[in-house]
Amino acid sequence: MLLLHGTGGDEHDLLVLREHLAPDAPVLSPRGTVSEQGMARFFRRLREGVFDEDDLRLRADELAAFLTAAEQKYDVAAGSWMAVGFSNGANMASALLLRHPESLAGAVLLAAMVPFAADEPEDHALAGKRVLIVNGDRDPMATPQQTSRLAEQLRRRDADVGLLPFAGGHTIDAGVLPDVKAFIEAGRAN
Repeated sequence: MLLLHGTGGDEHDLLVLREHLAPDAPVLSPRGTVSEQGMARFFRRLREGVFDEDDLRLRADELAAFLTAAEQKYDVAAGSWMAVGFSNGANMASALLLRHPESLAGAVLLAAMVPFAADEPEDHALAGKRVLIVNGDRDPMATPQQTSRLAEQLRRRDADVGLLPFAGGHTIDAGVLPDVKAFIEAGRAN
């Protein structure tokens, strides 16, 4: 598992999810290298809800290279990472899927938005990649419109996309964790 925290989080924030989702899975949980008013992030934004897309592309490329190095160092099969990201981390996971689909086996996107306003080139096929988008139906940032657009972008590239909405906002809802665990386990069984 590749755990990617949200804005202001760190490499420890999502480790508790591992215990709920895949307690025996090897885990890599990096800290975002961008600082926004002292809060760690994976990429810059221009303002809330508006991403610095050039920086996002650069940071996704860096994360892909980091994963390749980690695979070699820890003897992990190339591209076998299941990313689990929250908010800023979910957006990074989406960007990584779109730019470097070979880096991930799939992703669980918690409170995810569309990473790029304009579509990335569609020559990056996502066939065989499993993605679960877990967004609250009252999330002011990851709105239902954002959710639909992100799902459509991923499906157009042949990703197997599931939606797991919940009644709530920009958060991780503990009530959906059993369904997220089932999604991860189904992917590991294949």
